[in-house]
Amino acid sequence: MISQRIEQFGRPLAQVIRDDPLPRGTEVIIRVGHCGVCHSDIHLQDGHFDLGGGARVDLTRSVAPPRTPGHEIAGTVVAIGPDAQNVQIGQQRVVYPWIGCGECAICRGGQEQMCPSPAALGVNRDGGFATHVVVPHPRYLIDFAPLAEAQACVYACSGLTAYGALKKIRGLGAGDPLLIIGAGGVGLSGIRLARHLFGPPPWVAEPDRTRWPLVREAGAGEVIDPHADGALRSLQKTTLGGVAAAVDFVGSAASFSFGLGALRKGGTLVSVGLFGGAAPVSPAMLVLKAVTVIGSYVGSLSDMHELMALARSGALPPMPLNVRGLSHAQPALDDLRAGRVHGRTVLSA
Repeated sequence: MISQRIEQFGRPLAQVIRDDPLPRGTEVIIRVGHCGVCHSDIHLQDGHFDLGGGARVDLTRSVAPPRTPGHEIAGTVVAIGPDAQNVQIGQQRVVYPWIGCGECAICRGGQEQMCPSPAALGVNRDGGFATHVVVPHPRYLIDFAPLAEAQACVYACSGLTAYGALKKIRGLGAGDPLLIIGAGGVGLSGIRLARHLFGPPPWVAEPDRTRWPLVREAGAGEVIDPHADGALRSLQKTTLGGVAAAVDFVGSAASFSFGLGALRKGGTLVSVGLFGGAAPVSPAMLVLKAVTVIGSYVGSLSDMHELMALARSGALPPMPLNVRGLSHAQPALDDLRAGRVHGRTVLSA
């Protein structure tokens, strides 16, 4: 097997050639066909998340290189462990990567993505920037036919993260304005899903105007530049006091502040992105406006099944993709870091 892996935090990926893995117990070996490139892969390569003000979440405490990144994985079953059931060689599947210990109360409650002892593929275990990946159990494999494999893989993170965030919005009535902040890969997934889940096209705040055509193709209504003078006040005036809900798919200080400021009384902000930084919050304003702020982290295995059923039905428009070979994994990360990617980059193994 060939993999592009992190040998040392802060250093470029290295190509490594090893023997093909052999499955044990309930393990299944997937021959990776396509794997999406996510902004969190950049954080993993860096070895930290930025909290602003010099504070960081140090990944070195939970992740030890060498590690193969990549968690948006789709491919073909090529080997099956002796205890694996309900799976056959040759099946094409997308992989649910947000795996937990399987034993704690959180995992038993169906929220493996929140497990305090995670075993997520591409983070805590080797992932899909490789020709092969070891999946610990067949239950994490989901049929994606009739979708194209390159489209199917992005549902494992960008699609699932958007779906999990939008599901946290409660009581959005007909005509209630929804704001989506950021039109990267996850934001575009959110726009596509919002039309199906809520009906009216969402407002979208995206400062990069070269992305606006993709934003409109995904199903946006009004598109605004949040950095433009008077953008927030204009939004509040047009929506008669602010939006009912906002989803921040960026997670920077500026995007979080814009989303919080855009809410009407009783509104909800769902914070999703991990760009980094810190934003001031006035506790008094939270009370006076009675707003709700919710964090959202990917989604559950049950969410993934719901999302894939929706995608397989043909209800969602395709994600714009940039497909590159596995050997271009590092340039793909560099382009994503520099903001040169429109849509989602997918590596073809």
